[in-house]
Amino acid sequence: MADESNAFAEAGDAGAGKDPKRERNLELILDIPLKVTVELGRTKMVVSELLNLGQGSVIELNKLAGEPMEVLVNDKLVARGEAVVVNEKFGVRLTDIISPAERVEQLK
Repeated sequence: MADESNAFAEAGDAGAGKDPKRERNLELILDIPLKVTVELGRTKMVVSELLNLGQGSVIELNKLAGEPMEVLVNDKLVARGEAVVVNEKFGVRLTDIISPAERVEQLK
């Protein structure tokens, strides 16, 4: 994950050059917390189905096995990826980053 945050910082600095005002402005936002969600899939169920769930229950999702997972930042799609295991923890390898133009379209 540290590599990703460095990549974002470098991408932001690439256009900044040596402009100290612009670098100071970037530093102001680097510590802003964001909600990052990785979505495997979704489903809808009625309350009675929800109440019948127990250990070992299987919930069918709207995505097929092997389909990319979605990475959302503050509920906006920014990337897609695949599940990986790193040091016995789950992670996401990003396979597709949403273009800046597409991200701007989502804001409308």
